[in-house]
Amino acid sequence: MSALHSDLLINGAPATSVSADDRGLRYGDGVFETVAVIDHQPVLWGAHLERLRHGCARLGILPPEQDQLAADLGALSLPSFGALRLTVTRGNGGQGYAPPATPQPTRILQRLSIPDRPAHWWHTGVAVRDCQITLASQPALAGVKHLNRLEQVLARGEWRDPDIAEGLMCSADGALVEATAANLLIDDGERLIIPDTSQCGVDGVMQTALLKQAEVLGIPWERRVIYRDSLRPEHGLMLCNSLIGLWSVATRAGTVHRQSTHARALQTWINEARLALTPEIMAT
Repeated sequence: MSALHSDLLINGAPATSVSADDRGLRYGDGVFETVAVIDHQPVLWGAHLERLRHGCARLGILPPEQDQLAADLGALSLPSFGALRLTVTRGNGGQGYAPPATPQPTRILQRLSIPDRPAHWWHTGVAVRDCQITLASQPALAGVKHLNRLEQVLARGEWRDPDIAEGLMCSADGALVEATAANLLIDDGERLIIPDTSQCGVDGVMQTALLKQAEVLGIPWERRVIYRDSLRPEHGLMLCNSLIGLWSVATRAGTVHRQSTHARALQTWINEARLALTPEIMAT
């Protein structure tokens, strides 16, 4: 198999599997990024690499070099529209949990198919539920998109209804943090509220981009603790990530929520800047 036609590269070479001794497989010892591909290019690539490097630094893993990643991207031959996953693990070795003295990180780049989602989720909003699984507090890992996703796996296993797009997750004390695979923005009528991630959760690339655009549009925002019990129907809820862009929440746990007055402006900006795999962007 040539690298040009490969969907999966490990350390720059076509491959189909990772070593059973890899610490990413054994312990979740690594970080990852999921990136939209539009017009054959990875979107918000610089921001994703910045978060990846930050996560590697927090875990003490040497991040991949820029020229290595550039070569990998060229070898994958990116499609017009798609998704890309970049994973970096500490590699093999070490005695039990103890990391090796001189680790050799594993770099994995994989093309992914686009999830099939109804177009009306972007246009009329989505239904979400409240998850029972909570997120554990660990400031040392807070904000990092690390490979330990068991809380999200268990939370996503709480429902099978295909009409429910997402589930909202809280910390153990009931503070809202994020959805299982998206970040949360809350419009209280005066400002956007971004749930605190100083104890748990992931700092989102798309969320950061949206907040910068909110400032351009003159939309005030603040990051703070907000408890799930304080949510009211008049709160406008929005979900965002690097693949979907932004969804409004139409209903939460069966309760109809107000549509944020800022949602359309932010969605329009995403479409005009071609930043996510929205129906409008993929139709052009």
